[in-house]
Amino acid sequence: MKRKIVLSMAMLAVLLFTGCAGGSDADAHMEGTQQMEPAAVGTTDKDSDDTESAQNEPETDGADRAVLLYQGQASIRIVTAEGKVIYVDPYAGDDYELSADLILVTHPHYDHNMIDKVQNRNPGCEIITQAEAIQNGEHQLFERGYVTVEAVEAGYNSLHDVGGCVGYILTFSDGKSVYVTGDTSTTEQMPLLAEKNIDYAFFCCDGIYNMGLDEAAECAEMVGAKHNIPYHVTAREGVVFDRELAEQFEAPNRLIIEAGEEIVIE
Repeated sequence: MKRKIVLSMAMLAVLLFTGCAGGSDADAHMEGTQQMEPAAVGTTDKDSDDTESAQNEPETDGADRAVLLYQGQASIRIVTAEGKVIYVDPYAGDDYELSADLILVTHPHYDHNMIDKVQNRNPGCEIITQAEAIQNGEHQLFERGYVTVEAVEAGYNSLHDVGGCVGYILTFSDGKSVYVTGDTSTTEQMPLLAEKNIDYAFFCCDGIYNMGLDEAAECAEMVGAKHNIPYHVTAREGVVFDRELAEQFEAPNRLIIEAGEEIVIE
């Protein structure tokens, strides 16, 4: 009887020992599973932040250029790639709502010098007329970061004296350039302008107070710009552009821009 009890107790001890060992293995397996869970996460908080930041970055195309609006007669508005606003010879048109940073006047005749049309002006707006552009008989250069303005000769006829009139070459921060002759006939300086590789050149050609279409075309050949544009094509009162006359401007690389038309300077 005692042998049976001893055997029974021995078997019970074996069972208890085996059960405890099995339980420890199970617990160890569970702990291993729990420790692996973080590795199953696909992104960290940093990854999420980086993704959101990339999605919120502003879009830029890197292709900003100056935009030129021809308003008729000799009036031009230019908005540079930096957003600076330049008015040249304000008179024609009605698009003067953009606040000016720079106003250029080639000479004091009323159809080039209606500065009061530019009512909106940014702080520090600068006005450059022929008086500032010619100092002690020398044509001046104005460097303004977003544009460099070089005053050049204009006049050479009975109504426009070379000492009281200028043209301007505007060179923008991307290197593109625009030349406006102002009111003029052929100048001694024009052949030298070919060295500047001008992109866009505006030639007055009304033929009454300035050079006519044929002379303007000859000047265009001298200057050698990539695009030659007729402007100030008529002296008729109340008419700021005449397409029929503009078509008679037979210059190489002719570009006709209607009053109210915009072009990208590229």
